[in-house]
Amino acid sequence: MMNEQFERTRLLLGDEGMEKLKNSRVAVFGVGGVGGHLAEALVRSGVGEIDLIDDDTVSVSNINRQAVATLSNVGKPKVLAAMERFLDLNAECKINLHQKFFTPETAEEFDFSKYDYVADAIDTVTGKIELVMRCNEAGTPIISSMGAGNKLDPTKFEVTDIHKTETCPLARVMRRELKKRGIKKLKVVYSKEPTLTPLECDDESGTHQKRQTPGSVAFVPSVAGLIMAGEIIKDLIKDE
Repeated sequence: MMNEQFERTRLLLGDEGMEKLKNSRVAVFGVGGVGGHLAEALVRSGVGEIDLIDDDTVSVSNINRQAVATLSNVGKPKVLAAMERFLDLNAECKINLHQKFFTPETAEEFDFSKYDYVADAIDTVTGKIELVMRCNEAGTPIISSMGAGNKLDPTKFEVTDIHKTETCPLARVMRRELKKRGIKKLKVVYSKEPTLTPLECDDESGTHQKRQTPGSVAFVPSVAGLIMAGEIIKDLIKDE
């Protein structure tokens, strides 16, 4: 069944490429709108081992855009919901769960030398910078997602180096902070679409409030995640 499952992928990547994916271990930090779709694409592509890192639980407000969010999963840890879904896609994939947020304080709990690739799909600047620094020290490839909130045009995403980005406020902060730390390159996926201003609305309790949480839709963070997965797959199977 496994051979049949990956037959269409094998037609493009070949036996050698599929073997490389099967023997690869990828860590996905953040299993939300971007990271959930990213991780699922890796599983569907035949990556043999995946680490999922996130401390959040599924909420009703996640269902509009997150791969692991369903009504039956509300209240469940996202990493657990993801594992159950992913094993139903590829039972031979080894999935390691880390139910915690990645921060500079928890960074020591991860051995980045064990990963063949790291996907950064977390929201905090301090966490993203720490991920980049740890991967740089370990010599582990990393790709980072920049801001996907308050966007409506999925065609505006680009893959580039952090120092070549424009428009994106998060990328601007990352450029500045990485420059201070002597990081000269970082592959990122970012959107050139100007950030939209979200509307004011009622929160879940019915209280009217000004928007602080960014707006998001089903077809933007998912595209960012799929683009990142594609970059990871291409890098994992390329000839040295």
